[in-house]
Amino acid sequence: MQDIDIADLKRITEVIFQKYRYDFRNYAMSSFKRRVLRILELKKLNVDGLIKKLTDNPGFIYEFLDELTVNVTEMFRDPGFWRILREEIIPGIMLNHKQFKIWHAGCSSGEEVVSMAILLKEMGIHQDVTIIASDLDTNIIERAKAATYSLKSMELNEKNYIRFQGTKSLKDYYKEENGNAAFDKNLLMNVSFRKHDLVMGEVFNKFDLILCRNVMIYFNQTLQNEVLKKFHESLFRYGYLAIGSKESLIWCDYASRFIVVNNEEKVYKKIKD
Repeated sequence: MQDIDIADLKRITEVIFQKYRYDFRNYAMSSFKRRVLRILELKKLNVDGLIKKLTDNPGFIYEFLDELTVNVTEMFRDPGFWRILREEIIPGIMLNHKQFKIWHAGCSSGEEVVSMAILLKEMGIHQDVTIIASDLDTNIIERAKAATYSLKSMELNEKNYIRFQGTKSLKDYYKEENGNAAFDKNLLMNVSFRKHDLVMGEVFNKFDLILCRNVMIYFNQTLQNEVLKKFHESLFRYGYLAIGSKESLIWCDYASRFIVVNNEEKVYKKIKD
C-alpha cells in the first residue's frame, strides 16, 4: 500500500484551495492523510494522478469531498446529551424567548437534524423553532433533505431513542419504503439546508443554540480557534454551543468567553461578546 508524505499532502491541499477555495490546509494531517489514502485506493490513483484529476476535472472535487468528509453518524447519538438538551438547555433558552434559532453546523446526512425535530415535536415547540442545517458537501445535503435512511440503521437509532427516553417509538415517525426508513417530511418544515464551509464561510446569522459535534476533532489548533471565533460571533449572548464528547474548547483563544454548562456532554454557554 502506498504512503504519502507531508509534502504531498500540502500539494493536494494547495491545489484544492487555489482551484476550488476549499481550505483543508489546517485540517489535522493524520486524519486527512488517512482519508486521502483511502481515496487513492478507491480511485486507483497515485498522488500525481490525484492532483491531475483535481486540476483537470472540476466535477471530481465533489467525489473527492464525498469521500473526504466524515459522514458516519446516527440518530440520538450520545442519548445523555439529548436528555440534557430537553431537560436543561432548551428550557434555559425558553426562559428568555419562546421562539428561537438552532444551527446544525456540519449536519452530514441529517440524522442529528431529524433527532432534533423529533425532540422539539415531543416538547410541543416544534413550530416555534427555526433550524439551519449546513454542510460543506452538496451531495450530503441532498441526502439530509431526503431524511431517508437504511432500515438496518434503525435498530441502533431505536436503541438510542429508547435511552433518550422519547415518548413514542421511532417507527411512529417514518414509513418503510424499499428497505429504507423515510421520515415524515413535516419534521423538517422549519429546517433550511444550506451549503456552508466552516473554514472559509462567513458568519451569516445569530443563533440561540449551535451544534457542531464531532467535526472540530478533524481540525488542527489554528483552525479550531478560527471556527470557535465564528461560532462565538454567531451566538446571541447566553446562547449555547454543543461539541462532540471527545472535543474540548479548553485550548482555544475564545474559551474564556464561554462557561461550561455540562462538562460530560460538552455543552457551553457564551457569556461575553
